[in-house]
Amino acid sequence: MAYRSLSESLKETFGCKVYKLSLDGGMTCPNRDGTVGTRGCIFCSGAGEFAAAGENVAQQITLAKKRVEQKNPGGRYIAYFQSFTNTYAPVSRLRELFTAAMEPEEIVALAIATRADCLGDEVLDLLEELNRRKPVWVELGLQTVHAKTAAYIRRGCELAAFDHAIRALKQRGITVILHMILGLPGEGVEEIFATADYIACSGADGVKFHLLYVQEGTDLAEEYRAGRIRVLEEEEYIPLLAECVRRMPPRMVIHRLTGDGDKRTLIAPLWSADKKRVLNDIRRYFKENGVEQGAHFAAGEQEGNDGA
Repeated sequence: MAYRSLSESLKETFGCKVYKLSLDGGMTCPNRDGTVGTRGCIFCSGAGEFAAAGENVAQQITLAKKRVEQKNPGGRYIAYFQSFTNTYAPVSRLRELFTAAMEPEEIVALAIATRADCLGDEVLDLLEELNRRKPVWVELGLQTVHAKTAAYIRRGCELAAFDHAIRALKQRGITVILHMILGLPGEGVEEIFATADYIACSGADGVKFHLLYVQEGTDLAEEYRAGRIRVLEEEEYIPLLAECVRRMPPRMVIHRLTGDGDKRTLIAPLWSADKKRVLNDIRRYFKENGVEQGAHFAAGEQEGNDGA
């Protein structure tokens, strides 16, 4: 295989196909409530487009399963808290939510999307405890290692916070997944590959690659309409992605190869809306160009990761 995909990794671990169920814990974000900022990241629409609706976790799981039950009858699932910052609540509330999500027998793992600066010791202790029952994954929105870009996208979190969070999570045996966006404004090939090299050497277990896409209702949409930014064409994105995959260590799980925005509010790039075709194009490119994960991992020495 050209790369170690999430689906193959899950089959190896659980012996069957596993689907994610996107859930909403009802939390906000310190980058929205005034603690860090008030408008969130520049590309964030403020909505959990793919999370199931429901009054409680049990109801959300039931509704989310109905969406995929024809594809996965009697199958296994990952409970995925996706919307906003899912450790941004009192630990008692987090315990209630996460325990309820892990309770069903068919839930084989818990995935939590959060910020690197929202993982205090009490939260980490809770995650370590839960990880003894079923696997716990924590997803962190790194996006870039460059301070100038991070300020532009209003990440509101220094790179040092990611260093600390990754070490703390790994010390507790928790799976770590980092998100990276290709095509961020002001970043060229060298900047993109510097972020990839950081991820490769970070100790993280997995990575999600996204292209920069523009959704209605975001501040990024205003930037795009004003002509201050551009988005990548498919023929630009795929070769960049291929080189990032080559730079990942062979053990790392590639959770995602492209972005997956809501088609109803997508502004650009419109080519990204046809995800099935795009994934086929990516796999064809990988095959035709002999792309192999880990082929350039030796180059990933975090050179240039000076936060510039």
